[in-house]
Amino acid sequence: MDRIFIRNLELRTVIGVYERERAAKQALIFNLELRGDFSRAGRTDALEHSVNYREVEEKVIDFVENSSFHLLEALAEALAALCLSFPQVISVRITVDKPGAALRAGSIALEIERNRQ
Repeated sequence: MDRIFIRNLELRTVIGVYERERAAKQALIFNLELRGDFSRAGRTDALEHSVNYREVEEKVIDFVENSSFHLLEALAEALAALCLSFPQVISVRITVDKPGAALRAGSIALEIERNRQ
């Protein structure tokens, strides 16, 4: 299985359950691993045989920056569905870091993995 990574994508969104968290957008850091068979793209050097990671990134940016969730889990689940809407992507792993969410740790992070059904 081939993998395309989008790493350290910092976006701002409304996230959290507490009133103080919902007062302003917060920075989150996203790491996405898009999986599929991209071998044909390697042989043909043609974008249509792969996933256009620029298009994925643009859709992720638009979705996240215009969303509002209480839980990282819900945001990650919706983001996984968005990534899996690209026909070439058969599975996705998403890590979301929420800097400043912990008392002493640098961040709290969630990782999910979803497969096309």
